[in-house]
Amino acid sequence: MQFIKSKLNYFTPAEWLLWGGSASAIVVSFLLFDRESGLTLCASLLGVTSLILCAKGNPLGQLLMVIFSLLYGWISFTFAYYGEMITYVGMSGPMALAALIAWVRHPYKGNKSEVEVNHVHRQEYLFMALLTAAVTVLFYFILDAFGTANLLPSTISVTTSFAAVYLTYRRSPFYALAYAANDVILIVLWLLAALEDSSYISVIVCFATFLFNDIYGFISWRRMEQRQTA
Repeated sequence: MQFIKSKLNYFTPAEWLLWGGSASAIVVSFLLFDRESGLTLCASLLGVTSLILCAKGNPLGQLLMVIFSLLYGWISFTFAYYGEMITYVGMSGPMALAALIAWVRHPYKGNKSEVEVNHVHRQEYLFMALLTAAVTVLFYFILDAFGTANLLPSTISVTTSFAAVYLTYRRSPFYALAYAANDVILIVLWLLAALEDSSYISVIVCFATFLFNDIYGFISWRRMEQRQTA
């Protein structure tokens, strides 16, 4: 009983409310607009659970993100969003695995459920910007060759995704802001898809909840950073 109570107390009431509200919105949108793609529902719930764990700096969140990347890659493939498929299966998934290893190797004072926040210097941000630009140009031609639907926003999604996974690997609080920017792009992408198939509205709701969770993730990591450096 004490074990269960300690696990329930791991999240604050606000975090339980955020996760519960996000999960409820995902389930309701699935029942209203989809009702068929159980894989989409599973991926969405897995993703939002991953984000609340990542907001706590828990490496388990990165493990769930690896699984989510594979599921989301398949969902993207069904609508010819090859950019999203290639990005998540070929980049976000492997980078999430690398981030998982990095987070496990850098626990805060031996606490395996909380990663040590890292301070990224300005010079590295410049390096990241150049690397992100190179990856973006490369993927533009790759996505164009695959005949990717909505090429421009799909390419921008690569930009924000790469910046997000890089900062996640480097254990920077700003990873969450990069993911929030990516969420906005993905909402636009799936809004365009929903104009042709209304079942994709459930995916839009999924990434809308991701946006709120990523904003909270940034706030949570800044608090962790202040606490760890105090």
